[in-house]
Amino acid sequence: MIDDRRRAQFHAALDFAGGQLRRLVETHPDTFPMYTRGGQWLHDGEAWTNWCEGFLGGQLWLLYLHTGEAYWRERAERCSRLIEHRKTDRSVHDLGFLFWPTWKRWYDLSGDPAHNAVVIEAGRTLALRFNEKGRYLCSFVAPDSLFIDIMMNVGIIFYAAQQTGDEALLRAALDHSLTTRRYLVRGDGSTAHEGIFDLETGAFLRQSTHQGWRADSAWARGLAWALYGFGTVYRFTGDPRFLQTAEACAAFYSAHTPPHGVPPNDWDAPPDPALPYESSAAAIAASGLLQLARLTGDVTRALFYRDYALRILDTLAGPGFLASDTPGWEGVLRHGIYHLGKGLGVDESVMWGDYFFLEALCRGLGYVE
Repeated sequence: MIDDRRRAQFHAALDFAGGQLRRLVETHPDTFPMYTRGGQWLHDGEAWTNWCEGFLGGQLWLLYLHTGEAYWRERAERCSRLIEHRKTDRSVHDLGFLFWPTWKRWYDLSGDPAHNAVVIEAGRTLALRFNEKGRYLCSFVAPDSLFIDIMMNVGIIFYAAQQTGDEALLRAALDHSLTTRRYLVRGDGSTAHEGIFDLETGAFLRQSTHQGWRADSAWARGLAWALYGFGTVYRFTGDPRFLQTAEACAAFYSAHTPPHGVPPNDWDAPPDPALPYESSAAAIAASGLLQLARLTGDVTRALFYRDYALRILDTLAGPGFLASDTPGWEGVLRHGIYHLGKGLGVDESVMWGDYFFLEALCRGLGYVE
């Protein structure tokens, strides 16, 4: 349970998000912006890859859980239907990001087997990216590339395997998770963004990055994906190796982040006073830590994860990050970063940051597990 002060703060943040999202979906219906420029959602900005279309619908489902209002459910169902065709999209590694916040949430509320079938098909499609020799799901970049981000998507394959009894799906999901654990998670709990493999032999060659400072540095959002993703895999498998990995990532995050809980884009990059924050990484970490608090068997660590997650949310729901005191700003959370190297969504609102912020608030309020 959270205290009355936090409960009021979380409700206020969700209500503010509702106002922002209502304006977005009514002013620009059936669009899926990824990041803002100067606080305004870009509706035709460079995407790099199409991975964010589930986060808008996901926020609408969360607002329905928060309010119970039919308006949000109707909008959420519409957004979900608009991406249904992506369930067979083999061009991206992000089908978990598309279908878990939308169609899985819809199925949890409806119990309709047709909704579940969409989630299962998306999981089957994602599993087609599995490289047998290297034992990993390849990224959208190239067949020899493994991204840490995929740990946030592999859960949909575990789910499809669980629902169908398909052992091949289960093996692909498990092997991918073990390969990622071995080659992208370092001994200190930090993570690499990318691993490169030999396509002929399946041998691991090197760590790399597209969004971090260096190949051997610690890109904050990637580590947050790992913290959350390995916890999710533990939920599906009960395998203590994945809990240990999630907790190692949590330990690195908390040890290297300022007391307010919001990291820079990369912990190893030279300090940049103009860009000290990556709020989307903090939002992901907060939701992942609240999940981890439920998973760990250690009472002391559970209390720490919960308290640290709530500290992050206190910061994000405050005036420095919540856009409620910034006239004309269209997103919810300020100070997020999409792709620093490409100059995309830098010190802006980003759709996944807003989604995981709302998810963490809803976890704190007990709307979602």
